[in-house]
Amino acid sequence: MAALLRFRRLAATAGLLAISPPIGSAIAQSSLPARLTDKEIWQLNGDFSEPNGYFRSDNFLSNETGFQFVIPELVRLVKPGGVYLGVGPEQNFTYIASLQPKIAFIFDIRRGNMIAHLMYKALFETSSDRAEFLSKLFSRPRPAGLDSTSTPEQLFQAYIAATPDSIAFHRNLAAIKSQLTKTHAFVMNDSDSKLLDYTYGAFYGGGPQISYNYPNGGGFGRGMPNYATLQSATDANGKNWAYLATEANFRWLKEFESKNLLVPVVGDFAGPKAIRSVGQYLKDHHAVASVFYTSNVEQYLFQQDDDWGKYYRNVATLPLDSTSTFIRSVGGGRGFYNATPGANFPQLGGRLPSKISSMQELIKAFTDGRIQSYADVINMSR
Repeated sequence: MAALLRFRRLAATAGLLAISPPIGSAIAQSSLPARLTDKEIWQLNGDFSEPNGYFRSDNFLSNETGFQFVIPELVRLVKPGGVYLGVGPEQNFTYIASLQPKIAFIFDIRRGNMIAHLMYKALFETSSDRAEFLSKLFSRPRPAGLDSTSTPEQLFQAYIAATPDSIAFHRNLAAIKSQLTKTHAFVMNDSDSKLLDYTYGAFYGGGPQISYNYPNGGGFGRGMPNYATLQSATDANGKNWAYLATEANFRWLKEFESKNLLVPVVGDFAGPKAIRSVGQYLKDHHAVASVFYTSNVEQYLFQQDDDWGKYYRNVATLPLDSTSTFIRSVGGGRGFYNATPGANFPQLGGRLPSKISSMQELIKAFTDGRIQSYADVINMSR
């Protein structure tokens, strides 16, 4: 114990960014809640969120066909019961269902993403199984013959063939709003209500074949995978980890959402508040960030002055340990192609598998001045 105290004093004197507790110790000792009250989750959202920002796409759906490739390694590295951090829409559900954290925080610069997660929350809570969930998500009547054994392919083939129902759309939209504002007593202003209309309307209009570029992706993003494709994807060994792959995955997420343990936050990765506020919350509860799914946001930050530096300085305030892991999509776009030639990143229908890296090691590299470009980040990923 005396040696440990001396080490901590030396580390503090040296100005280290984070001290790594033994693997699993922070999780075992954490005081994270088993559930959040409606008041608590809404207060966390309000306290941690930043002003609404801009992105060039509505991003209703992921476009990362290789996002499952890292899951077997993540399951090996990351213990259940930790803290999940992420960005963007539905792909987070697959990672969360696979890793089974104790709590999750989803950051996104767009308030629309927060509204989309609230929409999903209401649908999880009010649906008894996957088939009912998809019926409500896309406002289509439930086809006969779907049950707990149906595969994602069977589910989506059935709903692709189903006819959109405008009456069901308006009924479901009213039920979503009632679940959020009456059952949970979340305070949504008129702007939020209209944003929910717009978001839910996209899933009605795009249906099971909605993709990232719906309705036009801001003029880019042709050939993107649709919802059915993403939920039928697999890892390198052919296993489908998707959140709608099994009834068990869906039920776990339904309970997780019902306990208010997925907290959507409006936050800029380079902003002054969101990430740092979550970091302080974790410190207050003696918890560490287990996983941070960043999609390809880092790629954009390196194109925006010193936003990448601000972001890594934000991450440096998070409590981490030796198992804390970044997940990132490395497919396409400027910056990736400057990575080491010949890197082993097999193509998957125009997209690339996600990669992982140690959060502690990358932050140390940043602090040491060894991160100067997006290529440096990619070259630390595996």
